[in-house]
Amino acid sequence: MEPDVGVALSHEAYAPDAETPVRAEAERPRPRAATSARPRASARGGEAGGVDSGFAAAIAAFAAHGDADAPLAVGAGDILAAQARLRRFLPVTPLHYAERFGCWLKLENLQRTGSYKVRGALNALLAAQERGDRRPVIAASAGNHAQGLAWAAYRLNVPAIAVMPHGAPQTKIAGVAHWGATVRLHGNTFDEARAFAMELAERNGYRFLSAFDDPDVIAGQGTVGMEIASLAPDVVLVPIGGGGLAAGVALALKSQGVRIVGAQVEHVDAMHRALRGEADSIDPVATLADGVRVKQAGLLTREVLGRLLDDLVIVREAELRETLVRLALEEHVIAEGAGALALAAGRRVAGKRKCAVVSGGNIDATVLAGLLSDIRPRAPRKPRRRGQDAAAASVLPAATTAAPTPSARTASASMSAAAPLVANTNGVAKETRSR
Repeated sequence: MEPDVGVALSHEAYAPDAETPVRAEAERPRPRAATSARPRASARGGEAGGVDSGFAAAIAAFAAHGDADAPLAVGAGDILAAQARLRRFLPVTPLHYAERFGCWLKLENLQRTGSYKVRGALNALLAAQERGDRRPVIAASAGNHAQGLAWAAYRLNVPAIAVMPHGAPQTKIAGVAHWGATVRLHGNTFDEARAFAMELAERNGYRFLSAFDDPDVIAGQGTVGMEIASLAPDVVLVPIGGGGLAAGVALALKSQGVRIVGAQVEHVDAMHRALRGEADSIDPVATLADGVRVKQAGLLTREVLGRLLDDLVIVREAELRETLVRLALEEHVIAEGAGALALAAGRRVAGKRKCAVVSGGNIDATVLAGLLSDIRPRAPRKPRRRGQDAAAASVLPAATTAAPTPSARTASASMSAAAPLVANTNGVAKETRSR
């Protein structure tokens, strides 16, 4: 099916000083309840490279602080509805076993626009159309959510604006503009861009679509978990910025007994601090994982993860960089910083059938080239042989040193007597005879 003709918005058409009455968001009843399983204690996570034995107790205390029986704003039924909406627009991304890492990979870097974010954005626009909401949509994003929104708006012929920080990768800015959405650069961080986008939405009556703190977005991201379910994993590792992907995957898989483990970067851990009850927010440091660099975690996602998240691992920046390079060299998978985050955390998480979500692959070519030239990953550990393989290997040298049989000597003599073959100028083999 050919894509619909998109609508490109100009800066003049949607200037911030235009006077448009503010329209309230259409209300939607959400009576569904989600599983309220308590997180189990784990021996991993917490401080970068170390163990935080108090995280499980802290997250359990966070869940107990609220009403555990109160229904969540989004549930498993919303994820099933999102899956039905997205089926005719988005392909199922593949699962790949990374043998050297001992972990399955959910390759969302092969999704439309190179990231899972298109799932939530498209589901939100489709759900809004079902409710009769035809307003222009505005969003703030470091890049992937903006690209997903731009693609979804192009397919559905919906006007869209993306507010991005000045430090956003050029490849992501170009991707947003390619699909016809208006790009506004504002601020140096995602949180500054989000504040400006919310101001424009309030002033002009646009619909502000959060990158993670929206029920429709969370439900759309949860379809990643529905596709992982066929693998029957025991542990799923998910990168966490605002928490939309982790919340959706947890809602989709927690009822099946799957452990959900989040991953964040050292000093870029807003969700980790929020679940531990730390109210003060700090400015996140610069990191290769720009897609998860947020100052404040989402409110809806915090509520979901407070009930359903099992553990959270903090990854050092050096570990993240090495994992990204190893993914490219050993598994031939191109991932951005946030895309390699879950796999980097998986090195410290035990599981018989682990699966890490490679959330995106939109990385600048210059950044990737610099990483490949600067980082020399350690050689992977040699695989251990099983009992039968080891026994066969011990017999093999003796067999190769055995004396040749008469038939073998005869065959060798006949081969040496044969005339050699060389290639002529036309590429056809011809026989040369010694005279």
